[in-house]
Amino acid sequence: MYLETRNLTKKFGGLVAVNNVNFSIEKGKINAIIGPNGAGKSTFFNLISGFHPPSSGQVLFKGKDITHLPPNKIAELGVARTFQTTNLFEQSTVLDNVMVGHRLRTNSNLVDAIFRTKRLKREEKQCKEKAIEVLDFVGLMGAAYKMIGNISQEEKKRVAFALALATDPEIVFLDEPAAGVNPGETEGLALLIEKMIQNGLTVCLIEHKMEMIMKLAHKIMVLNYGEKIAEGTPNEIQNNEMVIKAYLGGSAIA
Repeated sequence: MYLETRNLTKKFGGLVAVNNVNFSIEKGKINAIIGPNGAGKSTFFNLISGFHPPSSGQVLFKGKDITHLPPNKIAELGVARTFQTTNLFEQSTVLDNVMVGHRLRTNSNLVDAIFRTKRLKREEKQCKEKAIEVLDFVGLMGAAYKMIGNISQEEKKRVAFALALATDPEIVFLDEPAAGVNPGETEGLALLIEKMIQNGLTVCLIEHKMEMIMKLAHKIMVLNYGEKIAEGTPNEIQNNEMVIKAYLGGSAIA
């Protein structure tokens, strides 16, 4: 199994945000998680990526138990993620923001930084080369030297993709990658996600734009009040009674 959760549960006081969820992510595919607001989707991502410890259950990646590893160690194993709200350094360039992602793969320390050692200079060069490579991949080379504060919302989404890709991941978790962008831009981001798959990555995304998900995903899990209520292909999900009920008559998944 590539990445899977076993009986994954998270309680915040009396609130059960994620309840006993078993899910396996298929390698080289687009896996999606959908559900109404407050269904536990982002919490589920936070459990997998180490930002919250689970109350119980396990997260396994390529057979290794990563349940209690910190986020940086999980990222080092090849698990990257973006966030619903893209927090970037507004006063820095696009290139500088993306270079930060590859620091995960470098060894320089404070001493190297103070004395500007050969190792630091070599690794800075590596980070810049990686940043340029991933900016080219996401179609943002033209904006590399623009300040983050001066680029569009859609370009910020692409920077978030690039930042995740700069960590050299195997699997990328995308939290609402198309939120706040128009239909044409949504289409462009969907093509970028497909490009990631074509280049050997695995993707798992949370998204509210159902038309995009139904076209894009190979496999979908539906959460409602923290529980998995369905799992299957887009066609199976669209015709699932429990899913239709959760979405108040199905208008959201038509």
